[in-house]
Amino acid sequence: MRYYKTQSSWREIQSFLPKEFQLDRDHEPSEEWWQWRGHHVHLDCFRNPHAGVKVILFHGVGTNGRQMSTILGRPLFRCGFETIAIDMPEYGMTRIASGDLVTYDDWVQAGSDLIDAELEKDERPIVLYGLSAGGMLAYHIAALNKKVKGIIGMTFLDQQEQQVRDETALNFLMSRIGVPLTHLAAKTPLAALLMPMSLASKMSALVNNKAALNACLKDKTSAGKWVTMKFLSSLTTYKPVVEPEAFDICPILLTQPAKDSWTPLHLSEIFLKRVNRVPIKVVMLENAGHYPLEQPGLTQMCDAVVNFIHFCCLA
Repeated sequence: MRYYKTQSSWREIQSFLPKEFQLDRDHEPSEEWWQWRGHHVHLDCFRNPHAGVKVILFHGVGTNGRQMSTILGRPLFRCGFETIAIDMPEYGMTRIASGDLVTYDDWVQAGSDLIDAELEKDERPIVLYGLSAGGMLAYHIAALNKKVKGIIGMTFLDQQEQQVRDETALNFLMSRIGVPLTHLAAKTPLAALLMPMSLASKMSALVNNKAALNACLKDKTSAGKWVTMKFLSSLTTYKPVVEPEAFDICPILLTQPAKDSWTPLHLSEIFLKRVNRVPIKVVMLENAGHYPLEQPGLTQMCDAVVNFIHFCCLA
């Protein structure tokens, strides 16, 4: 098994965060393993049996669970909550079953099954947080599972929308030609062909710091990840169990980085405008990039999440 305690990439990436968001060796998450469909799924956990709420953190296609633990897992733990940051199959420390071709559908099912596994341990309410593609992932998981009390997204990107694909893909050519080609390849032996996510998407806009971006792109467990044609195809074709117009499961919070040049506010609004049966709140994070390294955005995010959890679960 691989562990973050022996990996240097995340330590280099966190060095660009404010000191108060960096994890020292005495305050790192516990690293747990969850067996799921033959995969050894890595969980970064700040367990707190006295916490009234659990928060499950989902990364996107340019980050991993440890990068969720630094910006939000540890801060929420300090505020009295229990947090679990999962490495989805193909990312982070998770080891996938031999020969398996992971799809985005697997990510949704894994997230739902993790909720069920945690609810089997105890009945504490669960709130979901997702960064970048993880925001829509959190929605898809909630729509499937239906047992969560709140969803927080750092963007909600509906990849079924052509405008979203056009603006988040590497370029117009990748959006209009590359994406359809992944659908064709996914139905052939080329389904296992690998492509770097940095060629499929605007990974160059992940962070607003060149040195930090270089550190992220060097990390083959996050922004430097290569994924299969099958995964890329499934990412843009997944259909939610509950369409946004019918979603009535829980409130939704969008924490939108104000200086996000990859996924600006209007892209999330395309999705959120379709949701009208639950409360929706939008909080702008000052000075923050897509994966936020900056203050005051980081503190504003934590404060907004804490307030939202109290609204959903503890009011």
